[in-house]
Amino acid sequence: MSSDSQASNELVAVFDTVKGEIRVSLFPTEAPMTVANFVNLAIRGYYNGLKFHRVIANFMVQGGDPTGTGMGGPGYNFGDEFSPIRRHDSAGVLSMANAGPGTNGSQFFITHGPTPHLDGKHSVFGQVSSGQDIVNAIAQNDVMTTVTIEGDASALLEAQKSQVDGWNGVLDSQ
Repeated sequence: MSSDSQASNELVAVFDTVKGEIRVSLFPTEAPMTVANFVNLAIRGYYNGLKFHRVIANFMVQGGDPTGTGMGGPGYNFGDEFSPIRRHDSAGVLSMANAGPGTNGSQFFITHGPTPHLDGKHSVFGQVSSGQDIVNAIAQNDVMTTVTIEGDASALLEAQKSQVDGWNGVLDSQ
């Protein structure tokens, strides 16, 4: 854990990919359930070894599907969290991929540039703090070697305990 993460209790997702490292500052205040889900999956090693299964030039890279088809997920869904201050207004926005309202699971995407047409449809829960050049270099089927979390997520996970326990029950039954 970096001293910066400790000092501010900031939560940072670190994506170690075949192309290099991507660091993303997470937004637990604006998207507590979404961040808790992502952190919980990362802590469990869910994302380790998964591919970026969908890459669209000048738009985004998408990952988080254990099947690599765009159809897979963790076996549960959860609701959307939209914030007026967290928008798809730049490169490096981390947001949930979904199949419509309330269908968030494990799939996420990171933008290459502003995508305002996604506001109010996909929950924004982080922003790339370093490694946008790596995001831009990701090609379809590139692998996330590991996704780790820096910072203390215990209070967030405790606040979302009933949800996290339910998610873990589903994950443990697979």
